[in-house]
Amino acid sequence: MPNHLISEKSPYLQQHAHNPVDWYPWGDEAFEKARNESKPIFLSIGYSTCHWCHVMERESFENDQIAEVLNQSFVPVKVDREERPDVDHIYMTYVQAATGSGGWPMSVFLTPDRTPFFGGTYFAPDNRYGRPGFSTILERIAATWRDKHGEIVQSSGEVIAQLQNISQPAAAEHQIPDRATLDSTFQYFRRTFDSKHGGFGEAPKFPRPVALSFLFHYHALSRRAEALEMPLETLRAMAQGGMHDQLGGGFHRYSVDERWFVPHFEKMLYDQAQLVVSYLEAYQLTHDEFYASIARGTLDYVLRDMTHSEGGFYSAEDADSVIDPANPKEKGEGAFYLWTAAELAQLLDERTAQLFAYRFGVEPDGNVHNDPHGEFTGKNILYVRHTIEDTAQNFHLSEETVTALLAKAVPQLLEVRSKRVRPHLDDKVLTGWNGLMISAFAKGAQILDESRYLTAAQRAMDFIFSRLYNADTGILLRRFRDGDSAIPGFLDDYAFTTAALLDLYETDFNPAHLERAIVLTAKMRELFEDTSEGAFFTTTAGDASLVLRMKDDYDGAEPSGNSIALFNLLRLAHITDRSEFRDAAQRTLRALSPKMASQPIAVPRMLVALQYSQAVKWEVVIAGDPKSELTRAFLQKLRTSFRPHTIVLLVDSEATREKLAKYFPAVGSMREIDDKPTAYVCQDYTCQLPTNELAKFSELLQ
Repeated sequence: MPNHLISEKSPYLQQHAHNPVDWYPWGDEAFEKARNESKPIFLSIGYSTCHWCHVMERESFENDQIAEVLNQSFVPVKVDREERPDVDHIYMTYVQAATGSGGWPMSVFLTPDRTPFFGGTYFAPDNRYGRPGFSTILERIAATWRDKHGEIVQSSGEVIAQLQNISQPAAAEHQIPDRATLDSTFQYFRRTFDSKHGGFGEAPKFPRPVALSFLFHYHALSRRAEALEMPLETLRAMAQGGMHDQLGGGFHRYSVDERWFVPHFEKMLYDQAQLVVSYLEAYQLTHDEFYASIARGTLDYVLRDMTHSEGGFYSAEDADSVIDPANPKEKGEGAFYLWTAAELAQLLDERTAQLFAYRFGVEPDGNVHNDPHGEFTGKNILYVRHTIEDTAQNFHLSEETVTALLAKAVPQLLEVRSKRVRPHLDDKVLTGWNGLMISAFAKGAQILDESRYLTAAQRAMDFIFSRLYNADTGILLRRFRDGDSAIPGFLDDYAFTTAALLDLYETDFNPAHLERAIVLTAKMRELFEDTSEGAFFTTTAGDASLVLRMKDDYDGAEPSGNSIALFNLLRLAHITDRSEFRDAAQRTLRALSPKMASQPIAVPRMLVALQYSQAVKWEVVIAGDPKSELTRAFLQKLRTSFRPHTIVLLVDSEATREKLAKYFPAVGSMREIDDKPTAYVCQDYTCQLPTNELAKFSELLQ
């Protein structure tokens, strides 16, 4: 019999809808039951492509005995952390403060008024390695609730106060950090950089694009060579490792080893989006086609495998996949992506199979030698073991011949792989994550001069405003799935979508994107801004289901909503020169300054915004037909270099001039000279003489 999750749209909640545990979704029905029956809530938070969530489900939530204890002594509640990052943030903060670590699945015990009193992450079903199993924990907590119920409830106020202090430290006057904070953050990355394998620190290694972004921007400011070399080496190492899908493009979540070889095989949309931008910026800084090719492959993967028919982008693909179609319930980590040497020898001609094995590190008995769980026995994870040049020399062939043979092999193998049982696809469309991906496609269209990427960005933005936006109220919704749009948006939904609108404007120069960005920012400020202390809350006021309202300021796997909201305000202030944006940005900077000063490593994307606020800024206005050869040449010159503190406006008609002049009054007098496209280059609103010569334009940009 299904439980109370059966009518939910979340793929994660649907996965648990037939557990013997009587799960409830987060909401009044569960809270009322807990109050009426005086039972604690057992809150389980995860997501549909989470490997250890699957493990805990198999071991505990499908276990009839454990389910019976949960149903009798608790009110079990399931939350998809991707749908409800607000709920996840509150209880993850508690678990991290209480235990020193966090992760998913997250398991938290709450009073009926939703105050946490005990928590952790994955619990094994039985006692192991001197640690109590989930069954033991449930029995002990049920007994403690019976015997010390009053004490637990009485201490709840103290817990909430502690969480409040963590999320919102006491207000004080703070100076905005200066260059010294940026320098010390660079030095931290310099100390922790793995010069042998790329990346920072030891295994497991996460891509963390927010750190790469900081280093690229810091290099633009400081010209420190190492600030460029470290992210470039990291991006190259990741692309050559097993963490990168060598056949299909895209990146897995993280590497369990220090050399990016053995990945945790799930693929998340937010990783693809941010890494595309990192590879594109690397290409702008180096003009090395290698980085452009990785960006293209990742964008093409998203178009092929993670795009809704109407243009939105899906959330994730699972790490686990079916090993044998005859036994669909048996799944293994990365099964979809693994190959035996015998398979490859059978599918490819002899010479190509040898070339492929040499190039991608394929071994007869499998290439994963450190395999404690026996998941990869006899299997190979594809990675770039040898360069094309080395492969050509080894087989006494030309590099052109090797490249051609391998290029022919890849689609052959992809075709075979496509007939395997694909990993589970989390096909919900999340507004914030789509904003990140739209930015990536917009930048890909600009930098790679690829029109189909622009089409993808435009279609996805249309999807958001047709499916996830209420034009009457100006409210964004968080999630779309199976025809249903739901959950009022959070700060990151507004911030990431606004950033995407600004990036899309600088790609197709449709003023409607700017107008929407301004309207959306006004709504974001109305709903989330802390007008007394500065910065932004993650949630709107008045959600009675939440025990407190928090501010997210950690740039982790995704940038924080506050970091991107700040960056948007600075960009809008630059574009419009409007005091309302500049003042809001300054208040936000001051409010976030303690975090930037005390824990800069935790907020690298926020430091990018800090650099923007302090940098010399450039304004480029091009008056002319966007289809003309000279206009395109001007834009190409801009887009092939990394110019993070530059805004670009394009005037192609009187109607456009009138719209843009509302934001940037000087545009009113910027026109074509001699009936040719003309570029106006300005620094901090002081403009040089206009030009319609490409060489002169290049000179002005120096």
